Amino acid sequence: MMIEELKKAMVSALDAVDVEIPEGFQVQVEASADLRFGDYQSNAAMVLAKRLRMNPRELAAQVIEVLDLGGLATIDMAGPGFINFRIQKETWSRRVGDLLADDRLGVPLACPAQTIVVDFSAPNVAKPMHVGHIRSTIIGDSLSRIARFLGHEVIRDNHIGDWGTQFGMIIHGWKTVLNESDLEADPVAELLRVYRTVNALCGDDESVRETCKQELVKLQSGDTENLSIWEKCVDLSKQGLQGIYDRLDVSFDYWYGESFYNDRLAPLVDDMLESGVARVSEGAVCVFFEGDQKLEDKPTIVRKADGGFLYATTDLATIDFRVEKWDADQIWYVVGMPQQLHFQQIFEATRMRGLNPSMHHVAFGSILGEDRKLMKTRSGDNVQLVDVLDEAVERAAMAIEEKNPGMDSEDKKQVAAIVGIGAVKFAELSQHRMTDYVFSWDRMLSLQGDTAPYLQYSYVRVRSIFRKLEEGVVLDGSKLVIEADAEVHLARMLVRFGETVPSLLDDFRPNLLANYLLELAKAFHSFFEACPVLKSEGEIQNTRLVLCSLTSQVLQKGLGLLGIEVPERM
Repeated sequence: MMIEELKKAMVSALDAVDVEIPEGFQVQVEASADLRFGDYQSNAAMVLAKRLRMNPRELAAQVIEVLDLGGLATIDMAGPGFINFRIQKETWSRRVGDLLADDRLGVPLACPAQTIVVDFSAPNVAKPMHVGHIRSTIIGDSLSRIARFLGHEVIRDNHIGDWGTQFGMIIHGWKTVLNESDLEADPVAELLRVYRTVNALCGDDESVRETCKQELVKLQSGDTENLSIWEKCVDLSKQGLQGIYDRLDVSFDYWYGESFYNDRLAPLVDDMLESGVARVSEGAVCVFFEGDQKLEDKPTIVRKADGGFLYATTDLATIDFRVEKWDADQIWYVVGMPQQLHFQQIFEATRMRGLNPSMHHVAFGSILGEDRKLMKTRSGDNVQLVDVLDEAVERAAMAIEEKNPGMDSEDKKQVAAIVGIGAVKFAELSQHRMTDYVFSWDRMLSLQGDTAPYLQYSYVRVRSIFRKLEEGVVLDGSKLVIEADAEVHLARMLVRFGETVPSLLDDFRPNLLANYLLELAKAFHSFFEACPVLKSEGEIQNTRLVLCSLTSQVLQKGLGLLGIEVPERM
């Protein structure tokens, strides 16, 4: 990567002028925010000069004097000691040629590769996925794709909520108010109706509430009939969930729900008591975090006074399993911001128990309606995810009919699904994950602006160039002559793909990739307007076709890392 080469050159130059780099200090080289000053920039001389009590401009001048870039770039100094690098046109030509021969498009493999468990989506059984599941599902899927592309072993685990007090109500409802034909037609909707019906009855009739408690006790005690009903509920719910995941092109390696860990909970608590990590307080078993300023007054309960276990207990048992079974180096929990305290407690309790996987709570904000309040239906219910997907595809189909009425009906249907679902995903992934954002159909489906359809259209526009060629063309990466400013900028953006992707996991920010792809598309459109492709000839046409081909490859790969497909026509 260009940045790494410039960093090495900077380190060698600092060594040549007898500047000792402090332990732990990283020499930084970054892409320039303002291209008037060059392609890359380093503030290392300024930072080191301050530490060494030297004049920063004098140190920068000494470094520039000995910097050996082998013709890679020209160098100058700006301001209080910034060192600027302007890449030579010949260098851009060579690098673009290298990309053409690289199926990874310049993205290096992570070293060392690690085993990463990604815990995301995790809906509750017998309830439909709602709009609140969009963020966990889409962010988790994208991070999994990125990590796997970088060479990590990624294990996707859907830790579904398939155990708990709600099953007492569902089992009672199954026995008393279930509609078999509705269950067959739409199992998740019927199970939700059953749950809501019984839940309402519990509010009106204490005897119903008591009956539900008894049904739950029977389930937890292994009653054959209740276990059979529970298993059917889980299987039917999984079928319904799988249908949505298929539409989203989201997959999991495992569906180890809460019930999977039931047999591990009692031994876990016994072990925590024996080791002194937990102790009994007012009948409950608790973990206290003495000496931790954030958690000192926030103990967590792992067994209630009545003997019941909690989410904390299950999550601790889950970490044990992931370390034992998969030897996980990292565990990522893609879960909303309100669970921050819970994960702080779980992570600290895990460390107290002597386990040390790198654990991260990948938190996110909320999706808002046009009124800037949490997105709800008119009746106040959560908006169901399937309804969001249906409407996205329907609106995309209407837009396609308007723009391209002559398209084959099957093609329209396929493209509408790609565009509609891609629009929903990009609206999510183009935001910083901690940002609350307003869900706007008109904005997310627009062919203009920062949207998936704009990027998909950009890809289609590039590919249309090659369809217009009268015969097959063989691209030659060894004969490139990048000269025009628009060619240089497109080359610059293509090279930056390899620099952008490895940085995405530093703070779990797929939005940086979304932003990069938008900048690449803008660079391509500027290039396309300024530099005729099909009307050019010889080495110039070859160069421009190579730039076009790489643009389509990077758009397709980059969108693919976000979980978004590209159509060949729109």
